[in-house]
Amino acid sequence: MKRNIIICGLIAGLIVTILMMGEMANLFKIEGSLLLGYTTMLVAFSLIFVAVKNTRDKYNDGVITFGSAFKIGLMITLIASTMYVIVWLFDYYYFVNDYLEKYYAHQIAAMKAKGATQAQVAKAVADASAFTKLYKNPFINAAYTYREILPMGLVVSLAAALILKRKATSEDIVMTS
Repeated sequence: MKRNIIICGLIAGLIVTILMMGEMANLFKIEGSLLLGYTTMLVAFSLIFVAVKNTRDKYNDGVITFGSAFKIGLMITLIASTMYVIVWLFDYYYFVNDYLEKYYAHQIAAMKAKGATQAQVAKAVADASAFTKLYKNPFINAAYTYREILPMGLVVSLAAALILKRKATSEDIVMTS
């Protein structure tokens, strides 16, 4: 069972990190990259369903509780999310440490193009500056990055546990006796 969790967690982590690295290489060139990113996370976390079903059917004689299924999903989520955070921190601090400046310049230009007032633009610039300073702290950076990916994994873990849980029936109990 542990092998199942580790393999699915590593594959899910590879899926999300490879796409993230690809997106960063083409910074702001893909319209809808946010949707693409969350879709990729959903695809990666679909391995939770594979792991839970595999554990239920191959190792537990077709039986798994909600708690056990959720724990499997949670472990996979933590492995994949930790890979995502580590790769992001490495990428951010060594290759794209000007990411937020570019991101906010893009956002502010979009605000101006939509006719934002000078006061709105000034507030956005001040907020961006404060967040950029805060984000330079690796612990804050990691926390925000976990906040980006963990909820998706938790939702998929919950869904997998609800859908794939299966209690032992009286027929199963008689057959094992």
